[in-house]
Amino acid sequence: MANKQSFRPEEWTKILESPMVAGIAVSAAEPSGLWGSLKEAFASSSALASAKLDAGSNELVKAVAADFETPEGRSDLQKALRQLFAEAEPVDCVQRSLANLREVSSILDAKAPGDAAAFKGWLLSISQKVADAATEGSFMGIGGEQVSDAERATLGEIAKALGTSA
Repeated sequence: MANKQSFRPEEWTKILESPMVAGIAVSAAEPSGLWGSLKEAFASSSALASAKLDAGSNELVKAVAADFETPEGRSDLQKALRQLFAEAEPVDCVQRSLANLREVSSILDAKAPGDAAAFKGWLLSISQKVADAATEGSFMGIGGEQVSDAERATLGEIAKALGTSA
């Protein structure tokens, strides 16, 4: 079973940021306004919190969730996300997120092949939860669609970046 010690520090940082990056990719694909963005951010955060409590989560998922709870882990994450998304427009955020997820996929395949599929599946589930969190294209909750075409396309791109099927 892989854990933080299985990776070089820069690899661990990529893995640590990947749950947030997976959610950011979907959020940036179809910006939802303030209320929708808050719902999407909450969906991503709650997926992290529930992973730690889920007896079915693999050890790598639990290690990432546990590291989010440490001041050092949060600090590393904030620095990495600031650097990754510095001066980025929404379309840049999607592309940078996908590139990051491709790197994470490669790291997992090389260093944690036994945990890779479950971790990638977890990242996909986070992405889906973010896509489902807010109705797109609505006005004051009226109309719109649960998952926009742009979000659906991004979910497919995330699956492709992770080397999985959506």
